[in-house]
Amino acid sequence: MQELAYERPTTIAKAVALMARDGARALAGGSDLIPQLREGRRSASVIVDLKHIPALNDFRREPDGTWRIGAALSVAKLGAHAEFAREHAALLASARMIGSLQIQARATLAGNLCNAAPSADAVPLLIALEAIVEIISADGVLSRAGVESIATGPGQTSLVPGDLVTTVLLPPPEPRSAACYLRFTPRREMDIAIAGSGVVLRLDDKGVIANAKIFLASVAPKPMRASTAQSLLIGQKPSAALFTAAGAAAAAECRPISDTRGSADYRRELVAVLTRRALADCARQLGVMLP
Repeated sequence: MQELAYERPTTIAKAVALMARDGARALAGGSDLIPQLREGRRSASVIVDLKHIPALNDFRREPDGTWRIGAALSVAKLGAHAEFAREHAALLASARMIGSLQIQARATLAGNLCNAAPSADAVPLLIALEAIVEIISADGVLSRAGVESIATGPGQTSLVPGDLVTTVLLPPPEPRSAACYLRFTPRREMDIAIAGSGVVLRLDDKGVIANAKIFLASVAPKPMRASTAQSLLIGQKPSAALFTAAGAAAAAECRPISDTRGSADYRRELVAVLTRRALADCARQLGVMLP
């Protein structure tokens, strides 16, 4: 590992000033950054540890029901909150796929997002649930962006040097909605998804699909929206045949590569199965018996 400086600011202002340095890297959990530095896949001249900034460990509910999740708050602490765990069980389950229990004591939602891995497990549902991030720029300007806009490619983001993600804002689930994320890995635990599918399904008061969000992992340079599959669902009543068709549509529009972990065709087959199963799980959560 290369030589580098380590800084441990206790305020956001100090962290922003440090992030303006050439080669600065934010350390939220470090579960991705440290191995990448060790293996030479990323470089840094200064590591800015965010864990000791109280504001970035904030976790509370706003009056409108939105959850405010600090960028340095660990997945373990997120899961220890009973109300959040009950309301966002699917998102929490996807976040708990990030490594071992020890890693989850460090890993963060913001870190999983900003690492910009196409296989990031928490990101498909973060996007589908319409989460927003707050960003402070090098000149101190606070802005907001949808999480879908952050990753632009493998290991690449829309953030510019000096930007610091401070908060993930997660709105409350819509009425009569359910979420599910499924992935396939060669091993049961501590592995990278060969393919994943995150689904949010909302029904109207007549049991018709009013909205559907499908985001896929590991089958494109960044988490991708399965737009055709979504359109196929909206306005229809849930059924096994409909969900099979939506899975096939998602498989047809994804853009996987072939590598040592799986061929492109294999990934497409996985997308079809995972999407169908995720949709069926959402229907089950909503009390729908599929014809």
